[in-house]
Amino acid sequence: MDNRENHVSIELQESASAEPVPDLLKLITSNEVVVFDTIMPESETSVPSNGHQRKFSISISMPSSPTGAASAGTKNVLDVEDNGKGFNDSSSVEAPSKPKPKGDKFLSQPMPKGSVFGEAAPNIKKLKDKRFNSFKTWSGRLERQLSNLRGRQESESESEEESTQNLGREAFPVDRYFNALEGPELETLRASEEIVLPDDKTWPFLLRYPISSFGICLGVSSQAVMWKTLATATSTKFLHISLTVNLILWWISIALVAAVSSVYLTKVVLYLEAVRREYYHPIRVNFFFAPWIVLLFLALGVPPSVATTLPVALWYVLMTPFLFLELKIYGQWMLGDQRRLSKVANPTNHLSVVGNFVGALLGASMGLKEGPIFFFAVGLAHYTVLFVTLNQRLPTNETLPKDLHPVFFLFVAAPSVASMAWANIQGSFDYGSRITYFIALFLYFSLAVRVNFFRGFKFSLAWWAYTFPMTSAAIASMRYSSAVTSVLTQTLSVILSVVATLTVTALLVTTIVHAFVLRDLFPNDIAIAISDRKPKPQNR
Repeated sequence: MDNRENHVSIELQESASAEPVPDLLKLITSNEVVVFDTIMPESETSVPSNGHQRKFSISISMPSSPTGAASAGTKNVLDVEDNGKGFNDSSSVEAPSKPKPKGDKFLSQPMPKGSVFGEAAPNIKKLKDKRFNSFKTWSGRLERQLSNLRGRQESESESEEESTQNLGREAFPVDRYFNALEGPELETLRASEEIVLPDDKTWPFLLRYPISSFGICLGVSSQAVMWKTLATATSTKFLHISLTVNLILWWISIALVAAVSSVYLTKVVLYLEAVRREYYHPIRVNFFFAPWIVLLFLALGVPPSVATTLPVALWYVLMTPFLFLELKIYGQWMLGDQRRLSKVANPTNHLSVVGNFVGALLGASMGLKEGPIFFFAVGLAHYTVLFVTLNQRLPTNETLPKDLHPVFFLFVAAPSVASMAWANIQGSFDYGSRITYFIALFLYFSLAVRVNFFRGFKFSLAWWAYTFPMTSAAIASMRYSSAVTSVLTQTLSVILSVVATLTVTALLVTTIVHAFVLRDLFPNDIAIAISDRKPKPQNR
């Protein structure tokens, strides 16, 4: 008898109605699970055997409702056996038909370690969207550390997912932009591609905030320069424009640049991967010139009441980023394979050229010579190549979609600023300045007469491409009018200035409405969410 295994069993008998009773009671020995509760006193479960005692533990798992098991009116019979000893193995004790509510104990099974919700924890995990983690600067490391502090161990699948994201972040190929995107701006996803961010929901604001937002600052800051020229140019003295307008616009520009820069710097801190993808985007990289061009305009438009002269060192500080960016961009135009100019040529490339002329204009106004001439020469050479490439319309270049037609006005910006830069370098608005000014004026009117070309499309940040070139043409007209003063040139200067001011005002109001009222100014930026995986082959 001693060699036989001792055990305790609980049997549930069916009632007269023959309805099955759920297995609610489970009996196991205390040696198997030590954390289970004991519901029988030690005196009742201790059975003497050969001079020592053997103890048994009974664990009960009850339903959520105390009356759930007894609602059917069943009779339960409890038999406890120990090799035929200690209890009657032939007799059964009939339980009462209704359980006594008093003295009942309802004990639950222990929860799995590391979870306070038991089996519901995996469902809660699924509710947390981690698809944005790959764009975060720290990739959710803080969240994982907090989870480890709470005792939650990182699963193997999460570790594999993190390593995959980090691998893609380190080895994301630049050529994937051309394979995954299409269109002249490379912002349309190909049908065979997929994105790494959800396309059925609105992304966080910083992920939707593009570098092209600095185009707003270009339009407003150039207005400060225009109104300063209106107040100081000899050909517009009859207008009696006060420098107060220039002062107000300059401070508005300062505030706007600070706001836009703060938001984008926050994006750099929190979503560095998104900024990195914008920088490697062959078209979007041109907008990284915009913040520095804005600073040059602020230096040109500084009110006399704020500063009459600027330190020469400021020019070198502002032009240093241009030098490094141009070494990268122009080298790719010439020596690149997928990024050669014949393939990526787009009106937005003018942003990488016009900065040379704005920098030359500022440097010459400070009294510098060699530095401004250097940047003027570099800008002139690459503008000529870009102008010819865009006009050739090579088979590799696609027709611009209607929503991007305003960027054609960037054709006007470079020659307009170049005419003023050369005038400052030479000291007069000579024939070289007039040639470039007439090119800009012709391009301006050739675009303005095509009204239908710029109507009937949805508002977007691309509309700000109107403002900067229009303002530059107005300022160049005032400089030309001062050199060749006549009623015609003065009238032209005033008309272009009014058109530029009205355009900037209308766009600023419209931008505020779409940004804060309609809240549709910043859609999901598909261009930064392409996958690093190659497209699946399509069966033909």
